[in-house]
Amino acid sequence: MPETDAIVDADSVGEPAELPLDGWHRARGARMVPFAGYAMPLQYAGPHGGIIAEHDWTRTSASLFDVSHMGQILIEGEGATAALERLLPADLAALKLGHIRYSLLLDEHGGIRDDLLVTKLTAGVDRFSLVVNGATKADDFDYLRADLPRTVSLTMLQGVALLALQGPAAAAVLGDMIPGISPKLGFMRSVMRDWRGYRLNIGRSGYTGEDGFEISLSVAGAAAFADALLADERVRPAGLGARDSLRLEAGLPLYGHDLDRTTDPVSAGLAFAISKRRRAEGGYPGVARISQALAEGPARRLVGLLVEGRMPAREGAPVFAGPVAVGRATSGAFSPTLGRPIALANVESAHCAPGTFLELEVRGRRLAAEVVPLPFVPHRYHRAGASA
Repeated sequence: MPETDAIVDADSVGEPAELPLDGWHRARGARMVPFAGYAMPLQYAGPHGGIIAEHDWTRTSASLFDVSHMGQILIEGEGATAALERLLPADLAALKLGHIRYSLLLDEHGGIRDDLLVTKLTAGVDRFSLVVNGATKADDFDYLRADLPRTVSLTMLQGVALLALQGPAAAAVLGDMIPGISPKLGFMRSVMRDWRGYRLNIGRSGYTGEDGFEISLSVAGAAAFADALLADERVRPAGLGARDSLRLEAGLPLYGHDLDRTTDPVSAGLAFAISKRRRAEGGYPGVARISQALAEGPARRLVGLLVEGRMPAREGAPVFAGPVAVGRATSGAFSPTLGRPIALANVESAHCAPGTFLELEVRGRRLAAEVVPLPFVPHRYHRAGASA
């Protein structure tokens, strides 16, 4: 099972903030832990609770995650597209209404300040929503405000919750609950719908590798909406522990662990987030460093490791090629799906080819590990044009 001390904020100070559904989680026996400044449900009690059970249910049916700690930022106004493109390497000018892009907030050296989702909210108008990480949302907002022109309005949305419904049954569940959700809505597309008088912003996206949705709605309607989802026997609540093991199996990096300001997009395996036009035109922070890494290859890369034995690798575990240290683990856990430990590691590029055998040092022991392509478990996103 995932090592929970790798998930929670062990050095958190002060009382963590409450999620809008804090009482809802506690009423269902959630074990609450500090994460990103909030008290978050790690796992739930009961016969269906526990990280492995919640993980497996997500892979086979549908799970409801509360990710309301994430920041939701509205950006609008004349010049917002061009101004945002000075900070992100995405082609926002070409982004269509309701389309979502994964992107990166970069610093002047090309380091990753945060990773985020940006959605085009209105056709023909400079209006976007950003979903950013909970631990960085205040810094992100200040950074954006300092750079964006005053013609651009920037609002950290308050009084909104963000719920994630993930798993192969998610589309059927949401379709039964909210008629009008097209089964053809593709991955990284969004729509607005009403439910019992509440406005829902529904994006077909997620962080588990499974098909699913992230749904933003007012706090006033969040508990009723969560209750309605759980009234469907195909849905169960899942906590932070399962979310972490699922995303790791999907090879999705976690900011503050696999990504930080020492990491550039190319070495993190996120070069896909730099669009073709932006590669050609540049104009984003750190373009010289990133262009060089694109052209010549980075000095280090984020790789997947299959680890021998049963002992999970810890974040920070050194990686060796023979007697030489060549990197360190950035995330590690026992994979419930594969039945063995897996890890992400930042490793010198000379040792990153799939099939390379390395060693991880965990608790004074050397564990054999093999570099493998990511993801560890294939993604099952619903691509546009795929059959429902």
